[in-house]
Amino acid sequence: MQDPPPRGETPDSGPIAPMCNPKGSPSQQDDDSRGGEVMRSLDDLPEDICRRIHARMSLQNAARLACASHTFWRSWRCYPNLDLRQRILGLNGDHISKIDHILQNHSGVGMKKLRIELFDCDKVDSCYINSWLRIAVTAGIEELTLYLPATAEDEAYYSFPCSLLFNGSENSIRYLDIGICAFRPTAGLGRWRSLAILFLSNVLIADDELEGLLYNCAALEHLGLLNCPEIVCLKIPCLLRRLRVLRVSICRNLQVIDSNAPNISSFQFSGSLVSISFGSALQVKNVHMECLEFGQSNIVLHARTKLLSYAPNVETLVISSPNEMISTPTLSRKFLHLEYLHISLIGNEAISPDYDYLSLVSFLEASPRLETFILEVRQPSMEHESVIRNASQLRRLPQQRHTSLKSVTIVGFSSAKSLVELTCHIVENATSLERLTLDTSHGCQSSGGCSVNIPQRRYYTESGALEAASPYMCIPMGEDIIMETVKARLAIRVHVTGKVPSSVMLEVVEPCSWCFGVEDVDA
Repeated sequence: MQDPPPRGETPDSGPIAPMCNPKGSPSQQDDDSRGGEVMRSLDDLPEDICRRIHARMSLQNAARLACASHTFWRSWRCYPNLDLRQRILGLNGDHISKIDHILQNHSGVGMKKLRIELFDCDKVDSCYINSWLRIAVTAGIEELTLYLPATAEDEAYYSFPCSLLFNGSENSIRYLDIGICAFRPTAGLGRWRSLAILFLSNVLIADDELEGLLYNCAALEHLGLLNCPEIVCLKIPCLLRRLRVLRVSICRNLQVIDSNAPNISSFQFSGSLVSISFGSALQVKNVHMECLEFGQSNIVLHARTKLLSYAPNVETLVISSPNEMISTPTLSRKFLHLEYLHISLIGNEAISPDYDYLSLVSFLEASPRLETFILEVRQPSMEHESVIRNASQLRRLPQQRHTSLKSVTIVGFSSAKSLVELTCHIVENATSLERLTLDTSHGCQSSGGCSVNIPQRRYYTESGALEAASPYMCIPMGEDIIMETVKARLAIRVHVTGKVPSSVMLEVVEPCSWCFGVEDVDA
């Protein structure tokens, strides 16, 4: 057994801050004396207690403690959670050799989690990666995250040794997250009996290879695919009865999602619209869809016309569309369970003036249980007909009571006549409305509004839950949009405020000083 390294160095020979102050003043000497007593007390603890204490510490703190205690030095060689990202290690030197040194000196006992990300590294010799994986597999790893360096288009991806994972970890591994590699599982490898979460990011894997892999992952609960260019038809077998969360993002050649997993509850999709089928599954409750290509928008239209065919019981719907062109039609089919609706309309330039915001009433009429409605309009300029320039009679639709709607927020509120008409319709027909927020802070198309006031978006956690995301940063607005903000406030005063019942809290949000390009403004 090696002795602990000198104080001031971690077990991987990397520099860290010393645990004690250099001897100098009497108070510093007293601190050193007390620190020595603490270290001797720690060395007297039973080894299993030390391991439990060590396992609850961060990687750097665990390394520091191992520098000061023989007992914790031995425990370090069994440390269970190795997060070897460069920013965690605080390294500026040779990241590869540091990782290799740590893993080669690990005893192979007790390792549960291993996370390695090599984004900032040059090409890594595959013998290193194979060696690290072999150590992890031998240790009975439960959670493995491995991201390889980015490669040039003409360079071959690292070929992940799939067979190695079926040489000891097929019964232990629960979480696998790999990126920037080729993953080629072959028939006959065996089954992953415990794998619950699988993420593939920038991974080369063909349709039949992925389908065969999924057939051997009966315990899978969460599947995420990001930028997997070889996938054309994603087939998910019915035996995945535990699968609850499906996330598919930017798989540019994908054409079909055909799932027969019966219990998917959360579905997140971003990319070009594809054919989607969930078979007889009726459990899909949370849907988040984002269209990323400006040449193929109309995802709001897709949600209104096709989503009910594969998610008839959706309760939470978040949709984002670049420059929606076609107004939302009125249909007989209803979202009988929808309670939360967030629509983002994004204009690379201005939102098409042909788009009729009032047509979104179709969504409200089709959602009798809707409680929260958020409309987010992101555009660098407004080209719709302004209610300020044309104060003719506002359109009024036939009376339709929205008896469940309690909270409405419109971010990027403008003087667009059809948007004012939509707002007035909601105020006059939402009999249970409690709060109306009109946010006039437009910002740029990349900001989506003032970061102080914008409602937080929801995103999917690994468990499939929808949680609030961090707000956007403000970007100074141009002169045109500043003028539009003034018009929007005028439109609210003239056309909306007088219609709001006293029981409804009306909040009009204005841009902050950062939005106007001023860092500090006197109150």
